[in-house]
Amino acid sequence: MGDNKELTPSKYDMNAKWDACIDLTLPRFVYASLAGAFGGLLFFRSPVTRWASVAFGAGIGIGSAYTDCSSLFGGYSPKLAPPKLDDAPAPKEQVE
Repeated sequence: MGDNKELTPSKYDMNAKWDACIDLTLPRFVYASLAGAFGGLLFFRSPVTRWASVAFGAGIGIGSAYTDCSSLFGGYSPKLAPPKLDDAPAPKEQVE
């Protein structure tokens, strides 16, 4: 007999979304942590500040991955649209 598999649209395929999210998160976390470690070694002498720069880099990597993953799961768009000029109020002219 035939194999009846229902094909789900990509916007409903949660496994693919989680895979893409993990593929985004791991490299960004590692590369940003390494960049923080390199910056800490280059700029700081104290071990505490070096670890703080590693943690800061890791936070940047996780944060950027979270932003992209939230757009994958149907959250807000990371790219903000510029404000429309029609919606802005007209400046008032002052006569002296």
